[in-house]
Amino acid sequence: MKITDIRLGMLKVPLKTPFKTALRTVNEIEDVIVIVETDTGHQGYGEAPATAVITGDIHGSIIEAIRTVIKPKLLGQDISDLNHIIRMIQNCIMKNYSAKAAVEMAVYDLFAQQYGAPLYKVLGGGVPKLTTDITISVDYIDKMVADSLDAVARGFETLKVKVGKDIGVDIERVKAIYHAVAGKALIRLDANQGWTAKEAVYALHKLEDAGVRLELVEQPVKYYDLEGLKYITERVHTPVMADESSFGPREVIELIKMRAADIINIKLMKTGGISNAIKIADICSFYDMQCMIGCMLESSISVAAAVHVAVAKADVITKIDLDGPSLCAFNPVTSSVTFNEADITIGDAPGLGITHIAGLKMLP
Repeated sequence: MKITDIRLGMLKVPLKTPFKTALRTVNEIEDVIVIVETDTGHQGYGEAPATAVITGDIHGSIIEAIRTVIKPKLLGQDISDLNHIIRMIQNCIMKNYSAKAAVEMAVYDLFAQQYGAPLYKVLGGGVPKLTTDITISVDYIDKMVADSLDAVARGFETLKVKVGKDIGVDIERVKAIYHAVAGKALIRLDANQGWTAKEAVYALHKLEDAGVRLELVEQPVKYYDLEGLKYITERVHTPVMADESSFGPREVIELIKMRAADIINIKLMKTGGISNAIKIADICSFYDMQCMIGCMLESSISVAAAVHVAVAKADVITKIDLDGPSLCAFNPVTSSVTFNEADITIGDAPGLGITHIAGLKMLP
């Protein structure tokens, strides 16, 4: 099975409600879709969102990186030689993590198809079902409480609450949501780099003293502020998770050496794809550190790839934040991965099992 072409398209899917964080507000998913074609007629699928404020990637950079650098390297390569192809993808261009991730997942999709097995089985097996949290966007307190109660009514047992706008209001937001869903759902807090280290310690102490028990707090400080992250981790009871501070294996090793975080958030768009996500999971497993697997604003193409990784690495990826498809107004993708609110299951189709993408517009 040899690569004969790599085609690109754009997929737009409206969100049920605007996605609001300390960094941005988004109304729809608009992602680059990668289709890797082979001489056997098999196709592999990948996806990359433009998340400039986090990864630095925009649509134009993703498209050009794939077209002008990655694609010429991969044409004619045999899918069976997976490790060689992955090295080519990772080494042919610096950074450009989302572009690499999209192509990598399409190659992994084809590799699993070649052996007639779902991707998670090729990666090591596991129980093909997961339970995800759902994001509660930062907003007025009453709106966030209403959104939280609606999520619980839909069957979600873990809420990822966005904060990081105003420290005083943030504290009141969390208190209100916690009391509204007490006994019904766990709360994960995500400040999206919106606090300083001292603000984070102040806020978490206030919440802890008020009896609010959080499952974790995610990336309270700027991505580069590892000392600040360590400062918080040493002073609060709430587990601290690194997200934007932990792109690849090297950053994760540094965080572990510093004892700057308790949990690592793996995202394929940060790691540059499945290969580095697996490396991070293995590193964390060695140090008995838990991981979460998350996503940007992505459709069920790339989220499906993350699902397969999570199932195969369930011993260390113990927390699931793969709610992208649940945030969408509809799912345009027909595949063997089923997203039913909080419940995610994988069928028996080979690879990612994608058979149709509605509304996909191919690029010339």
